[in-house]
Amino acid sequence: MSHSVLVTGGNRGIGLSIARALADGGDKVAVTYRSGEPPAELTERGCLAVKCDITDPEQVEQAYKEVEAAHGPVQVLVANAGIARDQLLLRMSEEDFAAVLDTNLTGTFRVVKRAARGMLRARSGRIVLISSVVGLLGSAGQSNYAASKAALVGFARSVARELGSRGITCNVVAPGFVETDMTRELTENRRTEIVSQVPLGRYAQPEEVAATVRFLVSEDAAYITGAVIPVDGGLGMGH
Repeated sequence: MSHSVLVTGGNRGIGLSIARALADGGDKVAVTYRSGEPPAELTERGCLAVKCDITDPEQVEQAYKEVEAAHGPVQVLVANAGIARDQLLLRMSEEDFAAVLDTNLTGTFRVVKRAARGMLRARSGRIVLISSVVGLLGSAGQSNYAASKAALVGFARSVARELGSRGITCNVVAPGFVETDMTRELTENRRTEIVSQVPLGRYAQPEEVAATVRFLVSEDAAYITGAVIPVDGGLGMGH
């Protein structure tokens, strides 16, 4: 059965892999992107790409209207859009702290709240929030990012309790270090240092995160809600 799916930040990296996996599974997938142009492969797969900055409530509302007009009410939401502005605590500006929280946490609140409307009417839905191992472990120079990603856990569990009686699940996926354009820009020394901390001794592939999301939005995961599922090669175990 095909579902109406929305993946925020679905134009690259982990989000693109998630969109690809769900589209290949037969779902009607829409993605939001903030800048640039979405890759051609999305349109080739029949995905709808909608320009949307999730820090702007009006753009969020407009994006949902476009998706609903094309695919019907959103039945599966994957909140993946996020930014990082790394800096040591004493050098971090209030603007950089606030910007990361506004995108990663408040932006997620906006898209979840809007999706919940249709899900409540349908008495079913799947919500998956993409957090990070950094939100569980902490990371020097990323206090803003870690705070935003940790906050998603409390948010998701509150949503799970609030909406569970209506057949709506809300879960968190916490990826570790993933092979993306962003991590490929790291120096070889830094990459080696990171891998040395991972029990499995390698980076994740974006497809491995996407496979976990695909499971969580499937019927097989109908009795899983409020869970935090790490896809981190063991890096964050115990947290």
